[in-house]
Amino acid sequence: MTNQEQDQTNRIPLIGERFPEMHVVTTHGPQVLPRYYKGKWMVLFSHPADYTPVCTTEFAALAKRIEEFRALNTELIGLSMDQVFSHIKWLEWIKEKLGIEVTFPVIADSKGHIATRLGMLQPGRGSSTVRAVFIVDPNSFIRLVLYYPSEVGRKTDEILRTIKALQLSDQQNVSTPADWPENDLIENKVVLPPAKDVDSAEKRKNCENSYDWWFCYKDPD
Repeated sequence: MTNQEQDQTNRIPLIGERFPEMHVVTTHGPQVLPRYYKGKWMVLFSHPADYTPVCTTEFAALAKRIEEFRALNTELIGLSMDQVFSHIKWLEWIKEKLGIEVTFPVIADSKGHIATRLGMLQPGRGSSTVRAVFIVDPNSFIRLVLYYPSEVGRKTDEILRTIKALQLSDQQNVSTPADWPENDLIENKVVLPPAKDVDSAEKRKNCENSYDWWFCYKDPD
C-alpha cells in the first residue's frame, strides 16, 4: 500500500472519490461494495442501533418508499454495529408489529471496521454510529454525504430529492436551486452552468430567463 493509499484509509472518503471497496456481511448474504451495485445508484445509510425508536421510524419510512427509490434505479443498504441475527430479528419485529416489510439488506458491522473506515463513529458515543448517508452513483463515485446526529431522524423526502437532483444534473448539465423543485425565485426551473468565455457571457445578457448573465435558468427538459 502506498503512502497516498494509506492516507486515504485514515479519513472519511470525499465527494467525487470512488467509494472504497469493502467486503460486507448483510441480511441478504455477503456482498462486495460498491461492485455489487455497479450500474445502479446506491444509498448506504447507517443507524445507531437495532431496537431503537428513531431508527425504527427511519427503517419504516424508507421501506415504505422503496419502490420510489427503485424507480430511480437506486438501491438502499443499511448498516449498524449489530450482529446479523439482531438485524434479522429486528426486521421481523418491524414486519410483525408495524406491518412493514424491509426488503433491502442491512450490513452487520459488529466489529466496527466499516463504520471506522467511513467516519461513522461519534467521539464519546461508544459503539453506535451516527446517521450517515452516502449516495454513490452507477460508476461507484460518491456524489453526496449527509451526517445527522443520533437524536435527529432523517427526512426520506430529502434523500429522494437529492437523488433526483443529481440524476437531472448528470442528464442535462444543469444545477438545481435551493429547495428545488419549489424554489422561491425560479420555482421548479434549473440553473444553467456558468458562461465559459466573454462571448458566452455577452449572449447571456439577452437571455429571457435570467437575472443577469451569470444567473440564467430554464425549465428542465
